[in-house]
Amino acid sequence: MKRLALGIGCRRGTPVEQIDAAVRDALGTHSIDEVATIATIDSKAQEPGLMAFCARYALPLQTFSRAQIENAPAVPTASAAVRAHAGIDGVCEPCALLAAPAGQLITPKRVLGGVTVAIAIVDTVAGATSATSAANATDATRTSRAAPPSNAQDPQ
Repeated sequence: MKRLALGIGCRRGTPVEQIDAAVRDALGTHSIDEVATIATIDSKAQEPGLMAFCARYALPLQTFSRAQIENAPAVPTASAAVRAHAGIDGVCEPCALLAAPAGQLITPKRVLGGVTVAIAIVDTVAGATSATSAANATDATRTSRAAPPSNAQDPQ
């Protein structure tokens, strides 16, 4: 099941191999097959290495504006360098969280070869609750439309 959202930050011109190595390092025991999406800041939308990584694994690339990132949940690993360069506290952690609504960060920022990666997991409990609520509503609708029991007396 694809439940992971990866937030990635990188320097301009970072090769796909470097991004791939950083992602695999961050994934640890998780598989690339569990990844649902890649997320980053909008200024990296056309970054060749990041685009090649997404193409290699047929993963969508979600991008977020600085304003969206500023309004994301607080990041545990703020970066002074990103604050000075982009005016925000980080890229990979807030982007991972924004790409996994109601999710939680399971791997905080990891850095390898100038690439930062954070992993958020989609909140399956919230998803299950929504699915259960929908199923219960459907059952209630079916029940309210059901015919009366066969032993019911016909009012005359």
